[in-house]
Amino acid sequence: MNYLVGDLQGCCDALERMLATLDFSPSRDRLYLLGDLVNRGPASLPTLRRLVQLGDAASCLLGNHDLHLLAVAAGVRPAHRSDTLQAILDAPERETLLLWLRQQRLACFEQGWLMLHAGVVPQWDLPQTLALAAEVETLLRGPDLHEFLTQMYGNEPDTWSDDLRGPERLRFVINALTRLRFCTAEGRMDFKTKDGAAAAPAGFTPWFDTPGRRTAGVPIAFGHWSTLGLITRPDLLALDTGCVWGGQLSAARVEAGRMLEIIQLPCEQAQRPGS
Repeated sequence: MNYLVGDLQGCCDALERMLATLDFSPSRDRLYLLGDLVNRGPASLPTLRRLVQLGDAASCLLGNHDLHLLAVAAGVRPAHRSDTLQAILDAPERETLLLWLRQQRLACFEQGWLMLHAGVVPQWDLPQTLALAAEVETLLRGPDLHEFLTQMYGNEPDTWSDDLRGPERLRFVINALTRLRFCTAEGRMDFKTKDGAAAAPAGFTPWFDTPGRRTAGVPIAFGHWSTLGLITRPDLLALDTGCVWGGQLSAARVEAGRMLEIIQLPCEQAQRPGS
């Protein structure tokens, strides 16, 4: 069985209960985590340890909180007051865990689904999305990570161009794949609005409803947008249902581009509302 799972954000107890509910077997089943593995929840370190323990049975994507952990660990970004990352930073196997995190992907296409944390701009098709994700993944695994982390943050450029190069290109790709909610048909992204789809700024739409999107028709699964709620269209799965904020942890059983079943469990480790 293949299962896609929404944002954990350090809710290890919910993960364990989900694995038990699914009767998950690492020798038989495959788990795909859609990013934001850690932070804000109470058990970020146990969550990472458990995912590492699952080995090849778990494929983990990187979300904005996971990249934030790398930046804090590198000393190029201060910790937020609401972060729950210190136990990872103090762990005896800190470097092993951070190295493991750096090996994870930003996007993948498996089981007939394009999986990512946040979204894609309308100008990207499936091959380009995967190729751009691979550019960033190569940098995350390479010797120049620290230098790039100092340049990773910022909202500019906010519109895609194939002519983008260097840090600006990589920053745009990261912002789209790990932060995007709303954009225009021209690929301009908005990062201010964090409410649900009805709160779209003037001229913007949820990225998945943008006219002319080149990934239209490709089944896509994503997390990141807890205020959006569960979406189960034939070619679209939104699976961040706010576990860490008192909502539910959601999983979808899929195969060959089809969604077969939704499994949801309440989270008993809820934190105060936040982003």
